[in-house]
Amino acid sequence: MLLNLFNEMRAAHVPVSVRELLDLINALEHNVVFADMDEFYYLARAILVKDERHFDKFDRAFGAYFNGLQDLDPHLQAMIPDDWLRKEFERSLSAEERAQIQSLGGLDKLIEAFKQRLAEQKERHAGGNKWIGTGGTSPFGSGGYHPEGIRVGDAGERQGKAVKVWEQREYRNLDDQVELGTRNVKIALRRLRKFARQGAADELDIDSTIDHTARDGGLLNIQLRPERRNTIKLLLLFDIGGSMDAHVKVCEELFSACKTEFKHLQYFYFHNFVYESVWKDNLRRNAQRTSTQDLLNTYGPDYKVVFIGDASMAPYEITQPGGSVEHWNEEPGYLWMQRFRQHYKKLIWINPYPRDTWGYTASTQIVRELLDDHMYPLTLEGLEDGMRFLAK
Repeated sequence: MLLNLFNEMRAAHVPVSVRELLDLINALEHNVVFADMDEFYYLARAILVKDERHFDKFDRAFGAYFNGLQDLDPHLQAMIPDDWLRKEFERSLSAEERAQIQSLGGLDKLIEAFKQRLAEQKERHAGGNKWIGTGGTSPFGSGGYHPEGIRVGDAGERQGKAVKVWEQREYRNLDDQVELGTRNVKIALRRLRKFARQGAADELDIDSTIDHTARDGGLLNIQLRPERRNTIKLLLLFDIGGSMDAHVKVCEELFSACKTEFKHLQYFYFHNFVYESVWKDNLRRNAQRTSTQDLLNTYGPDYKVVFIGDASMAPYEITQPGGSVEHWNEEPGYLWMQRFRQHYKKLIWINPYPRDTWGYTASTQIVRELLDDHMYPLTLEGLEDGMRFLAK
């Protein structure tokens, strides 16, 4: 039975080994969990998954393993014994729901009806009021409505009335190959940390307080210390407008996460490529600009620099004077990028497009060459790789 679960995990690219499968089997043999699907889910995840970036893959594989009842043979009855169903249902019910089920025939009737329909049903079914499927008013299935029953699967709109939820993906999008949300960005940014205690002593130092109190014969001697802060300095430059309009949301999430994670954060905007000026306010970009040379003079080499953009433009916008689509640039963009490279020790480019699309635009290849191929996709894995490089 668990071998199929193991195969689903491998098919979903969850890095699980036979050793971990044997550990899960051993835990079940010692009754670490019993007759509780939720507890089995958490046990399996704790044993089989070693990195939270794979939680979403695990949820999909776990759901695929327990879903698809229409493809299972009559041996399903052995997989869902009476005591599992009964104990799980009784644990989930409120006093009001127990009374309602008793008025409708009792839990025994519900379980027997579920098993009978499993034996009779031969194909997938949607709608209606009898078979196990999606929609409809049957007490068995998903996405429909019934005051009491067994929910099977995760399709359709939930009514909050199912006795048992067989599948619940709690970590949707926590995957190292998907675009990021703010929570996921914060996880990736933690790779770029260098802590130090600076500023006013306003945090209780428990260990030092205990030590000084003991030295003073038990007389309380409270000791304070500065808060431990991330001392990394980060300079963000966002490509804005044009083809980047489709990526506004994910860029907002990245910016929001950076503001939370980094005390020393500066940001500016540019369009397509960096030239002689950048700006802070997109609404006043034509009236209030910052000289790029002033930026280089103001923020020292100890800053880590991150460009965020799709790098998709005409090649001459990078290589030629006057190549900008907005103004006449006296010097080609690549000279300004070289100046960034000379001034800052660590610089990367984050691209919201998937890595396998980068080869279709010549400008992307030029940017990659200018940055010694330190371009990373805006995924959890890509962002972590970029932060790891900056942290070296």
